[in-house]
Amino acid sequence: MTDLTGNGRMPGMPRPHGFTYEQRRDGSVVLTHLGRAAGVLRGARAEKFLAEVGSGDAQLVMARWTGAYRFGNERQARNHPRNQGGRTGRG
Repeated sequence: MTDLTGNGRMPGMPRPHGFTYEQRRDGSVVLTHLGRAAGVLRGARAEKFLAEVGSGDAQLVMARWTGAYRFGNERQARNHPRNQGGRTGRG
């Protein structure tokens, strides 16, 4: 298993953490987050992922590839007035 951390992150979002990946003998890549399976990449996608993870912030790259990059802002969005279940405050 490879557990890499970096220092890049998007402003206003918490830094992704807890991602690991394992490259298997058959060329596939297994992504995990906090010990739970998050995805499996095979073929060209696995090769592209490995090239990208080696050249940037590995935690951010793994978060993007698993779709977990957006989790940091969901709490803020839930409290936004437009997401209050029809309560617009307009008479």
